[in-house]
Amino acid sequence: MHQSAPYSSKAIIYIALGANLLVAATKFGAAAWTGSSAMFSEGIHSLADMGNEFLLLYGMHQSAARPDQDHPLGYGREVYFWSFAVALLVFALGAGIALYEGISHVSNPTPIENVSANYIVLGISALIDGSSWWITLKTFKGTTPYQNIFSEIHRSKDPPSFIILLEDSAALIGLLIAFIAIYLSVELDLPVLDGVASILLGLVLAATALLLARETKSLLIGERADQKIIDAILHAAGTIDGISHANGALAIHLAPNQILVALSMEFADNLHTSEIETRVTELERLVKLTFPSVVILFIKPQSQAAYRETIARRYGKADE
Repeated sequence: MHQSAPYSSKAIIYIALGANLLVAATKFGAAAWTGSSAMFSEGIHSLADMGNEFLLLYGMHQSAARPDQDHPLGYGREVYFWSFAVALLVFALGAGIALYEGISHVSNPTPIENVSANYIVLGISALIDGSSWWITLKTFKGTTPYQNIFSEIHRSKDPPSFIILLEDSAALIGLLIAFIAIYLSVELDLPVLDGVASILLGLVLAATALLLARETKSLLIGERADQKIIDAILHAAGTIDGISHANGALAIHLAPNQILVALSMEFADNLHTSEIETRVTELERLVKLTFPSVVILFIKPQSQAAYRETIARRYGKADE
């Protein structure tokens, strides 16, 4: 997500939480009045979305905790863990309940009553969810072309932002499925289609869960920082007098705005220990001033030949 975004990730979550609270209340009210299985599953969907948002807020809160002796690198990956939990637990739970409800209704279909109430609720829900989706999309997208949205999701290090985007997208798809199913079940006098819609809603949630699990798992394991950041850090290191060569860098995200960087530097042979320490201090100051997201920086004095051997051992080949 681009820094110029009009809303922060936390603000987006609060917007989505308020929207889902209103939508869930109207959906369950309509389900109780009309007996629609699809509408009940849609209510479960909105409750699952609210659970997502509470877990994401908790993860963001925990990730801001200061490092301690037990966790010297800090708690930044809390946000990645709870994002992964959202994919595995909440979405999967919502999908399971929707599938169960749909199968039960297919086995024992009952006609929908007061169908107009369902249409009204679906319209209200589409307006609320659509507004939340549009705000989230514009915030996440930034200047990225629409055709590159999925690539941006893959590159993003901020899972709460794209989780809310995918959550709202799934909600709108679910509303469309529910509308079509309710309309056809009434017009064709086939109440079984209402149950089929619940099954389809469950499959939408399951597919969303799989996509989120794949993206958040990679972040939880440890994804490298953007190559542009790594290149800029190496370039900055090369401008310091006394550093003969910036060999390379290992940079991984601990959280969306927390990066750990390990630099391999070759210093001039004529430098004394105190002079190397001075260059290291200067480099630390320059990197942290230029890149505030670099919260941990390790610098290893190392020759180019030794660095290439290290890379060969780690990756199985020398750095190009």
